[in-house]
Amino acid sequence: MILDSATPHGRCVLIVLAMMLSALSGCTGLQQTSPGRSEFIVVAASVPPDRQAVFAPVFVLPDAGRPYNRIGKVVAQITTNGEEITIDPDQPVVYVGRFPFSTDKDTYTNLVYRVHFQKIPWSLVPFHLGAGSNVGLLVVVTLSGNGVPLLVTTVNTCGCYVAIIPTKSLPPENYPRGWNTQRQSVYGEALPGILPAYSGNDALLVRVRPGVHRVMDVRVIPRRRLKEKETVQARTLPLNSLRHLPLAQGTTTSMYYDTWPLRGHVKGAIKPLESLLLSLVSLDFYVGMDKEYGDTTVSGNPFYTSLRPWNRHASDMNNFAGFLRFWGWRL
Repeated sequence: MILDSATPHGRCVLIVLAMMLSALSGCTGLQQTSPGRSEFIVVAASVPPDRQAVFAPVFVLPDAGRPYNRIGKVVAQITTNGEEITIDPDQPVVYVGRFPFSTDKDTYTNLVYRVHFQKIPWSLVPFHLGAGSNVGLLVVVTLSGNGVPLLVTTVNTCGCYVAIIPTKSLPPENYPRGWNTQRQSVYGEALPGILPAYSGNDALLVRVRPGVHRVMDVRVIPRRRLKEKETVQARTLPLNSLRHLPLAQGTTTSMYYDTWPLRGHVKGAIKPLESLLLSLVSLDFYVGMDKEYGDTTVSGNPFYTSLRPWNRHASDMNNFAGFLRFWGWRL
């Protein structure tokens, strides 16, 4: 989710936010990763292998000894406090979906990969603005009509920290004007400006920053460099299975709230600090709360990626063609 700093209003808002965050935390820098910590390399698998599994990202998870740094299965249960949604870090799962879309130029297919973590823990130093439970991450691989990866989009499931990275298979005339093919900065994270062309014989590595679960690196390597003994296999389940989580006595429930005002948001994923600090800027009290992605016909909840209220629908990733236009891409 982006707050545009190109206007005087945007700059003023960013300055005020920075002052508030500094006063609360005394430190707004990103936490560092230590080379000696345990690390999981999670590979999605399906039987038999299909194109969605072949292009599934490989998630590199530093400091995986802490359960909240591992991706897990979304679990529903009935407790003494009622229905509860949690993430089981001992059962890694990648939720996958397939969504075609068209522009004036061509027809494309998005392969969507969604993963969830137990939480972003509360912390003052470093300051975790997004502290809360059941948080998630999306990786979207956009394929051409003949199945070649053209774009890789990463975004947290709150709509925050969106990054769009072209591959060399996408002609440069489709890039935003003035695109830097070397690096792009996404709120302090330095990500590639372009990725090499790749196929199913390669692996898309997505490295996730521990604690805050932001994407801190994306790269492509030959798949043969992945050693089976060094990887953890994750199940793949359909994205729409998150609407039908099993409960006791053969019943099911959705991961998402189905009534106003929380319709389309992940159950239990409210972010108190983001609501406190960003709700006025965004005109959304539930700003920062993780959301459903892929189908808003039921919830009507936009997966917006810009904090500006007037950009709420223009930046909605559910309308992927419009989302690309909003961020300057010319597919």
